[in-house]
Amino acid sequence: MTLIALNKPFQTMSQFSAHPTRPTLADCVDLPGVYPAGRLDADSEGLLLLTDDGALQTRIADPRHKLEKTYLAQVEGVPDDAALARLRRGVDLGDFTTLPAQARIVGEPAWLWARHPPIRYRAAIPTTWLEVKIREGKNRQVRRMTAAVGFPTLRLVRASIGKVSVAELGLGPGQWCAVDVRALGLAEARTPVRRAIQVRARP
Repeated sequence: MTLIALNKPFQTMSQFSAHPTRPTLADCVDLPGVYPAGRLDADSEGLLLLTDDGALQTRIADPRHKLEKTYLAQVEGVPDDAALARLRRGVDLGDFTTLPAQARIVGEPAWLWARHPPIRYRAAIPTTWLEVKIREGKNRQVRRMTAAVGFPTLRLVRASIGKVSVAELGLGPGQWCAVDVRALGLAEARTPVRRAIQVRARP
């Protein structure tokens, strides 16, 4: 069993098949036989896990296993206590209501890389960083949540999945490395076949 952590760059598609206008995972990862466990939107960045084990792929992506995912969202405006309370108790998005989340205002992390291109700067409108922790993975969920409470997301970074953190691994955009499946914190996780893979980056 192989499990790797990739810092997916902005505008990269979460697929290996070719895309007509955007880079894909094939531009980052040259290890055959691995596939993403879940997805990360093209306009979102950060941690994406890939594995060659179908059962593990399902366990990582399935919210029934309660694997926490931590996101950093740079939002337009300054969320008030009421907005944070709505995120924490669950947000009605029309087609579904999210499970309660953890949400708090944080400073911009020192380890965070610059995005290229950067978000559009508007002097009259401040931005705020939120740390949002969820156990679901619906399409564009965090973006929809912050927009629903009145604070659209301008930049979204997935910082960790379970106990695997892109900052602790020291991965820059496009870099990847092997991780031990036990680091995820999944119950009864099988011990993977260990491979000597160092931090890698696309050429």
